[in-house]
Amino acid sequence: MLWSLIKILLFIGIVAGLTLGAGYLIDTGGGVRVAIGTIEFTLGPLQAVIVALVLLIAMWIVLKIASLGVAVLRFLNGDETAISRWFDRNRERRGFEALADGLMALASGEGRAAMSKAARAERYLKRPELTNLITAQAAEMAGDRAKAEETYKALLKDDRTRFVGVRGIMKQKLAAGETDTAMALAEKAFALKPRHEETQDVLLRLQANSGDWKGARKTLGAKMKYGALPRAVHRRRDAVLALGEAAAIVEEDATIEAREAAIEANRLSPDLVPAAVMAARSYIADGKLRNAARVIKKAWGAAPHPELAAAFAEIEPDETPAQRVKRFAALTKLQPGHQETKMLLAELNIAAENFAEARKAMGDLAEADPTTRALTIMAAIERGEGAGDSVIKGYLARAVGASRGPQWVCDNCQHIAGEWAPTCTNCGAFDTLTWRTPPDIMGPSQGAEMMPLIVGTPDAAALPAEDAIAEVVVEDAVEADPPAGEAAGEEPAGPMNGRDHSAEPPVPPADSPEEDARK
Repeated sequence: MLWSLIKILLFIGIVAGLTLGAGYLIDTGGGVRVAIGTIEFTLGPLQAVIVALVLLIAMWIVLKIASLGVAVLRFLNGDETAISRWFDRNRERRGFEALADGLMALASGEGRAAMSKAARAERYLKRPELTNLITAQAAEMAGDRAKAEETYKALLKDDRTRFVGVRGIMKQKLAAGETDTAMALAEKAFALKPRHEETQDVLLRLQANSGDWKGARKTLGAKMKYGALPRAVHRRRDAVLALGEAAAIVEEDATIEAREAAIEANRLSPDLVPAAVMAARSYIADGKLRNAARVIKKAWGAAPHPELAAAFAEIEPDETPAQRVKRFAALTKLQPGHQETKMLLAELNIAAENFAEARKAMGDLAEADPTTRALTIMAAIERGEGAGDSVIKGYLARAVGASRGPQWVCDNCQHIAGEWAPTCTNCGAFDTLTWRTPPDIMGPSQGAEMMPLIVGTPDAAALPAEDAIAEVVVEDAVEADPPAGEAAGEEPAGPMNGRDHSAEPPVPPADSPEEDARK
């Protein structure tokens, strides 16, 4: 409000000043006489001032018209002038409008429209480093791979867009399955921008899939250096790469290097089961049995695994079953409640023909977690204790349709691998294989569901109340003639007392830890 008052006072002051000046000029005597040829003008003081102002304005207009003419001549000559700048601004405005429309079309998934807008923006702007980016991505979206690759190659000419061009061509080669070329481009992109996380991941995956373990470890170190990977994760994945390098050396029969690489992998990640197994076998080959046992115990304490038990058995391959049970106590006491420990103890006692201890070791595992292995072990225990055929066949029938238990499963694609590897053979993902029970997507097959009807189920009367599984569904399907000894009232013989079992359905013997690990 104060400023408005000041402006009003200034306006009044200016008007008052002009009025006083005009009055002073009118009161002043004399005038100005202008003679042009035979024409003469006599102007008063106020009139003279007004004419002078008009002449000044007219002169200013004439100068402007003259400068405009000069600018037009310079414009026609190709020089930069106000006229050319006006046209440039107008063209730039239209170009950026087309560029914005192209970005909107690209975000909306309209590839062809985005390419058209980008071409129009290029005509106005002459900025290929901007328009080619939209053109390349729009061509990919529209499925025009040739146009996309051509545009990405054009981006290689500018230092500011070279990385984008290399990355774009790399993705094109990956989609086409040209992994060798893609890895070379990934290395180039990594050299241009080592901090780019996506490039690091692509290069690491390609190096791991191609067996370039040293290069992969270098890339992994760069990921940690630039903050894209925590130190703990780096340590684990570096152990995986070291283990992959050791496995590759084993295939080349370079035993000393393989042992060193395996021991290094185990040092980096003691809980990595394949690394612990390979390191233990390296120590066994060198005669360092205590070191081998220490490595296996440490890994078993973190995650019990059948391959660890197999490697632990290799430390003393010639021991008797009873000696093996005693020696394995150092391993099984680490995680006594784990299912792998229970099944291992049961297998060891079955091999030692101590079926009561085997049953005690199994506990209720066959009911709480009925896997194929657990049910097969229970069938072997029942066979060893002289149970009837219906009980044994019932366990085997359940084992056919039961879960196979923990396996090497890819966390990325859920693919089940036969053995551990640094990368998934199905999807190529790095360090995604974990030892766990896979999800039962398909469910039991129809043949597995029919098995109890064909061979029967365990007889509840033949088992203690807590171990009864189910009654026989079709008794006639499993009924058989009693052996001669039983018909005569003799005590039925068990599987270890010389009875002929050739006519009975075969029951697989309990596997040793080595055989179970191979399965």
